[in-house]
Amino acid sequence: MLEHERALRDEAARKNDLITYLAHDLKTPLTSVIGYLSLLDEIPEMPLEQRARYVGITLDKARRLERLINEFFDITRYNLTHIELEVEPVDLSFLLVQMTDEFYPLLGAHGNSIRLEVSGHLATTDDPGEPLMVMGDAARLARVFNNVLKNAIAYSHEGTQIVVTANLAACEEAADGAGLAARGAGVQGSGSAGDAGAGDLVRVTVTDEGVTIPPHKLEAIFDKFFRLDEARASSTGGAGLGLAIAREIVELHGGRIFAESASGRTTFTVELPVG
Repeated sequence: MLEHERALRDEAARKNDLITYLAHDLKTPLTSVIGYLSLLDEIPEMPLEQRARYVGITLDKARRLERLINEFFDITRYNLTHIELEVEPVDLSFLLVQMTDEFYPLLGAHGNSIRLEVSGHLATTDDPGEPLMVMGDAARLARVFNNVLKNAIAYSHEGTQIVVTANLAACEEAADGAGLAARGAGVQGSGSAGDAGAGDLVRVTVTDEGVTIPPHKLEAIFDKFFRLDEARASSTGGAGLGLAIAREIVELHGGRIFAESASGRTTFTVELPVG
C-alpha cells in the first residue's frame, strides 16, 4: 500500500512538472507567431521572397504550438478509467498500410522511410497482401500503432528506414488473467489468418535505428509521463503518454507490448490474440 501511494505521488509530481514545463514552453512559439504576423501586417509591401519565408516560419511555429496544446489535452484527459472496446473483425494488414501511408509527410520531414512486410510480403497501398485478421477495436488499435510509429520516427536517426513487420505466430504459453502471457521470440507463421488456431496470435514489430535505450529506461518506457530524454524538446519527446496509452489498449485486447534495444536498434513488439 505504501509503495502504491508513493507511486501515485511520484506520478502526480511528474504530471505537475510536465504541465509547468509545457505552460512555459507555450510562450516561445506563441511569441514567434505574434512577432512574424505583426511584421507581415506592418509591412504590406514586403518582398515576396521574404514574405514567403516569414509565412513558413509562422506556420512552423503554429504547428509546434498545436502539438503542445494537444499534449495538454492528453495529460488532462488521460486516466485509468475502463475503456469500452467496440470489438469487430479488424484486418491488421490493411490498417498498417493505411497508417504507414498517413505518416508519409512526417517521414519526409525527418528523412525516414518505412518498409512494411505482412506475412513476409512487401505490403503497399496498391498491394496490401492477404488479410491478417484479429478481433479488436479498429480505432483504438490505430491509436496504438500511431503512437508506436510516432515514437520510432522521433527517436530514429535521420535518413534511416523504419521496418514494420506483421505475422501470424504461435502462442507459446497460455494467457493469464492480466492478458496474453506469450513469452520469447515465438514461431513466425506464414499462413493466413483464416488458418489461425485458438492459441494463435498476431505479432507486429516496429524497428528503428537510433540510440540504444539503456535497460533501466527500457523497463520504464511504458510508464505514464515517462520521457525517454528529458532534455529533448516537447515537440520530439512528447508528454510521455503515447506508449502508456498504447500498453493500456493492447492489454485491454488481451495482448501485450514490449520493447528491446541493442546495437542502435530498438524494436517494439505488439502481440494480439487472433480471436
